[in-house]
Amino acid sequence: MKKLIFTLLAASCVVFAKPTVTTTILPTKYFVEQIAGDTLQVNTMVGKGADPHTYEPKPSEMKMLENSDLYFAVGIEFDEVWLPKLAASYPKMKIIRTEDGITKMAMAEHHHHDEHDHSAHHDDHDHDAHHEHGDKDHEAHEHHHHHGGLDPHIWLDPQLVKIQAKNIKDALTKQYPKDAKIYEANFDKFAKKLDELDAYAKQKLAGVKGKKFMVYHPSWGYFAHRYDLKQIAVEVEGKEPKPADLAELIEEAKEEKIKVIFVAPQFSKKAAQTIAAQTGAKVMEIDQLPLDWYETMKKTIDVFGENL
Repeated sequence: MKKLIFTLLAASCVVFAKPTVTTTILPTKYFVEQIAGDTLQVNTMVGKGADPHTYEPKPSEMKMLENSDLYFAVGIEFDEVWLPKLAASYPKMKIIRTEDGITKMAMAEHHHHDEHDHSAHHDDHDHDAHHEHGDKDHEAHEHHHHHGGLDPHIWLDPQLVKIQAKNIKDALTKQYPKDAKIYEANFDKFAKKLDELDAYAKQKLAGVKGKKFMVYHPSWGYFAHRYDLKQIAVEVEGKEPKPADLAELIEEAKEEKIKVIFVAPQFSKKAAQTIAAQTGAKVMEIDQLPLDWYETMKKTIDVFGENL
């Protein structure tokens, strides 16, 4: 009798188990959960504190893909390196490119700091065009964090997140049509929240338009472009700056009257602290890969507004 009960319980768990999907990074997990609600189990490959530029998945993380129906990529290095392998190992898993429909800008570099304003970049409406797949001007560029010359950090601009969210909603609707109404309603709610966050950012950052800030890893290009700010990268070709680079950065920080140097949990703080010690700037940590994306972004907007 006990064996029968156990068998029935096990069977019911299988029947009522939620479908599983996987994302590369935590912000995308947040976006999927906003749209899917409690209809899905959402796993993530690159967890808290890990650097998606260099991360290699553990066997346990690879194994969790066995039951994943969909994989939501965002176009970072991890995706470019691992997606071909994942697609070959798990052919039934559909890969969704959440960046589809977004025109990516060039990745900011320390030695091109005069180009950080992205003044030649498309107007906001051009973000709706299809994303680019290469950049001939960067073919000779060897970047430790290889982006193919393009900036992948599209999850830090609320309006670009809206495009990603629609791609997620469309993929979920196609895969799980019985929950289409849930996805549509949740997408509408989330899109409204994104518009509210965008309006909040415009209001909070109105007084610092045109201001420059330093950041170790230049992940805030889309955010800076959206709100008329200018980022200056500390890292040089994805690596710690050498003494000569540091001297140049210190001089630049003084010339530009830089008040704050941002660092992230995933990267070294050493160079930022060295520059700060010589210039009087503050070193502040902001997380570009949060799971609690909305609240963290709101706090980060406040940090920018109060410290530039």
